[in-house]
Amino acid sequence: MGALILHITNGDSTTNYLKKLKFTGDFITWREMLCEGKTTTNVGSDVFWKTRYSFFKNTYKVSKQKFIDYTIKEYRRLCNKKETKEIVLWFEYDLFCQINMLAVISWLKQHRKDYHISLVCSGKVKKSTKLKGLCELSESEIHQHYKKRINLSQNDIEYADYIWQLYCSVSPLRLETITNIKTTNTFVYLENALKTHLQRFPSVENGLNNVENFVLQTATKNKLTTKNKLLGSLLKEQELFGFGDLQYQKTITQLNPLFASYNPVKLTKTGKKVLENETSFYRQLRNENSYLGGAKKFSFLFSKNNQKLLQITS
Repeated sequence: MGALILHITNGDSTTNYLKKLKFTGDFITWREMLCEGKTTTNVGSDVFWKTRYSFFKNTYKVSKQKFIDYTIKEYRRLCNKKETKEIVLWFEYDLFCQINMLAVISWLKQHRKDYHISLVCSGKVKKSTKLKGLCELSESEIHQHYKKRINLSQNDIEYADYIWQLYCSVSPLRLETITNIKTTNTFVYLENALKTHLQRFPSVENGLNNVENFVLQTATKNKLTTKNKLLGSLLKEQELFGFGDLQYQKTITQLNPLFASYNPVKLTKTGKKVLENETSFYRQLRNENSYLGGAKKFSFLFSKNNQKLLQITS
């Protein structure tokens, strides 16, 4: 492993793990969660960061100073790393990582032309039925992933940038069309991540999206005695979301009217009816300022029966 390598990782845990394993080179940690909130296509621009700060401030009460210290300063370090011609991206199979990966590649397309860019993407591992994150890989497994990293061609970079543009568009309908046509073998986990994304729009059946339904399903199938145990089960049992504490805590808070108790965890009668698709919670959740990428979350509905998106017309 040469010293003139820039590693861009999906989070601090991966950065620390790679350093612990003596990977050489410089490290940049991409500290964002672009799968949530409004996004714009021009990654790294003033408009992009203002849009992202507005989301974090309004949704998670993040102060401007914290946003600068945690995210912007690390991004500025990336901007200053121009001398390293080889860049290795470290991302995982889940929705959270795949959307961040698209954004990073879009930025590299614009700002690091003719650099050698490769991708290490964890997920499937031999003799394991469970998809694994980077920090779940053993030392030998992570070195094997690194050895087999995928060199991104210009076509790969153009494709990732194109999908990012669609993700940031005002309508997700074109993105739905793309997921039905397998056009690349490079980004092997992207198709499932995008399908997972499209199901985050409210369902026709009960007004909840896949994440919200997952919260209610987890609450009912497990005999949980506290909200913290519900949170722990969500983090453990999620498959393709890749979410953290903050995101699930927010979702639980939004669904609070459907919970009769958290000690133990129980749904109200209405909550049970919603889960059984006997009634809808769409009106109670509707928020005109809620975005998924560039699209307003409540301007589209996902039909689970037909596996299709529908646009709501006024």
